[in-house]
Amino acid sequence: MDDAAIELATYDPSWPDRFVKERDLIAAALAPWLVGEPEHIGSTAVPGLAAKPVIDIMAPVRTLDGSLPAIKHAETLGYMYFPYKPEAMHWFCKPSPAARTHHLHLVPFGSDLWHERLTFRNILRSAPEHRLHYEALKLRLASLYREDRDAYTEAKGPFIRRVLKRAARR
Repeated sequence: MDDAAIELATYDPSWPDRFVKERDLIAAALAPWLVGEPEHIGSTAVPGLAAKPVIDIMAPVRTLDGSLPAIKHAETLGYMYFPYKPEAMHWFCKPSPAARTHHLHLVPFGSDLWHERLTFRNILRSAPEHRLHYEALKLRLASLYREDRDAYTEAKGPFIRRVLKRAARR
């Protein structure tokens, strides 16, 4: 797979509007499998946070097996399916791995992954100190792992788990 390098951009105020436009397309095309509204997740969903300029969308499905037919319908919107963490989600990128504008994650509603992603997004939105620490970490990791998306993502894990663990204790 010809994968785009990791490049972070300063926060772009157009990201929420880009999410809304794509959310509406996804909601219409995947309506038979969705059990709620698609959510804007990831760093582009956090005002003020530097991010890879890729809109991450998490859409709730009842089950992964029951939503298998949705894969073909997502492809009609220009999404490419990849079996990344297939035990937890159906994962897509658009338009290609080398030129990404959107990621789509079909995730079982109410699953641990569903809750963790929304909780982390909400913490970053409401806690400037966490947002600043996360941004500094991301900038450092982007320079270390520019050509290795998996290593970049994995290296963010300990910070994310610490923040979620603190939130769970409250």
